[in-house]
Amino acid sequence: MIKSMTGFGRCEIVTAEYKISVEMKAVNHRYLDLSIKLPKKFNYFEAGIRNLLKTYIQRGKVDVFINYEDYTEEKMCLKYNSSLAAEYMNCFKQMEEQFGIKNDITVSGLARMPEILTMDQVPEDEDRIWQQLSEAVEGAAKKFVDSRVQEGEKLKADLLGKLDYMSSLVAFIEERSPVILTEYRQKLEDKVKELLGSTPMDEGRIATEVTIYADKICVDEEMVRLHSHIDATRKELEAGGSVGRKLDFIAQEMNREANTTLSKSTDLEICDKAIALKTEIEKVREQIQNIE
Repeated sequence: MIKSMTGFGRCEIVTAEYKISVEMKAVNHRYLDLSIKLPKKFNYFEAGIRNLLKTYIQRGKVDVFINYEDYTEEKMCLKYNSSLAAEYMNCFKQMEEQFGIKNDITVSGLARMPEILTMDQVPEDEDRIWQQLSEAVEGAAKKFVDSRVQEGEKLKADLLGKLDYMSSLVAFIEERSPVILTEYRQKLEDKVKELLGSTPMDEGRIATEVTIYADKICVDEEMVRLHSHIDATRKELEAGGSVGRKLDFIAQEMNREANTTLSKSTDLEICDKAIALKTEIEKVREQIQNIE
């Protein structure tokens, strides 16, 4: 299947304890460019998130937004620094002996000394957090890919229609090219008769001029290659997968052949069709830029 590089996906997991929401959106880009914005507590999992997303996405500029709401009371624990408390007491005892004053320190007073008692958050289970987070990221990624596939199918249908039109233009040029030679020969003979009157024409000379002209305007090779490129593009679209870069290269080759055809032609009808062909190829290239 064909995937567009534009897409959107969202997944939200809500329990009695937490809510994790993940949103993803993307636009076209030559390579995969992941921008992930997540809460500080999830920074440790950024590499894992990137690796997970790479299994779903190959190209595009993707913005990922992760939010986390904790519905439980924060689990805090009180830590007692006994070694620091002992140092405080030693200092108080030295002050008592040095200055001859009573050491009236109490437990509550000691507890108010800096860093004696500290509040810390209970460490969370990293495996459990990753399981929750990866589930939300994967859910958003699947919806994101689904939206890309839907858009990709529309792109595919549009491109196939453009390829059919391009094939008709190439077929017209192929059909018109031999007629040009016949018309040129007739014009050349009429001009010679007008100039020479009753004097016999040199048929060999006429044939030589027609042959030279035919060599100048011959676009047979260009038409063969254009047919081949159009067929190859259609085949890649039907096969699906990450074909954006390959299709872009084929479109460049098609544009080169159309330019050559236009530069060789002196016929107004073929020039019009070659210009239409170039215009259609440019439209195809623009659409291909959005294919993964």
